[in-house]
Amino acid sequence: MESENKRNLKERCALRHSITKEFLAEFLGTFVLILFGCGSVAQTVLSRGTQGETLTIHIGFTLGVMMAVYIAGGVSGAHVNPAVSLAMVVLGRLKVAKFPVYVGAQFLGAFAGAAAVFGLYYDAFMDYTGGVLSVTGSNATAQIFASYPAKHLSVLNGFIDQVIATGSLVMCILAILDGKNIGAPRGMEPLVIGLIILAIGVSMGLNCGYPINPARDLGPRIFTAVAGWGREVFSAGGYWWWIPIVGPMVGGIVGAVVYLLFIELHHTEPEKHQEEENNVKDKYEMITMS
Repeated sequence: MESENKRNLKERCALRHSITKEFLAEFLGTFVLILFGCGSVAQTVLSRGTQGETLTIHIGFTLGVMMAVYIAGGVSGAHVNPAVSLAMVVLGRLKVAKFPVYVGAQFLGAFAGAAAVFGLYYDAFMDYTGGVLSVTGSNATAQIFASYPAKHLSVLNGFIDQVIATGSLVMCILAILDGKNIGAPRGMEPLVIGLIILAIGVSMGLNCGYPINPARDLGPRIFTAVAGWGREVFSAGGYWWWIPIVGPMVGGIVGAVVYLLFIELHHTEPEKHQEEENNVKDKYEMITMS
């Protein structure tokens, strides 16, 4: 009886169109990424470092990405990042018509995730700021949701930072998913992709906190603009806001093209690859017998 009720419920509620399923998967995956990632930043900042540190933030985003891929990977591929989606379009792995749907879902999911973090820690925000939500200063909290440049960082260097970091992300993702390369064991892809985020965080986070995701940065930034931080979230850092959007998109294309030109185009066909393996084995046996 229970299984029959479940089947009837599925027949009534299950979505028929794949693009709708993919939209919801990208939305929920990005939501979880922001909830865990920005949530870890909020806990660290609002506790004044007593309940978190830089390493816990890295772990928060790592686990956020990993869980996002587990949630959405089987439905949409769990891009949860417009730069990744653009790279897949360039490589012909995502239809152009689906690109705006994926990106829209990612931005909405990131906005909703930021709203969830703010709601979760609302009382802590009020206690920390005294009710004054600021972008700069000793009690600034806007950096919980979006990236802002370090004082030493120029616009050009910031742009290069995002191109290199996002290019590295996309290149490593393609390597992990490449069936003709070593890849990752089935079901372990989310864990390994999460470790890419950890690697980027511990090596490329000094300049601006490795946003490497236009949706992860702009969605929460828009939320802060309407939630009380105001338009300064766009003007701060010399109008920094566009760098974490354009830089990652360029970086995603660069990473995809580099992997394609350096690795993917040079894979041997399965039959030829097997023949080469046999030749190597024969040579090895001849050497060991001599």
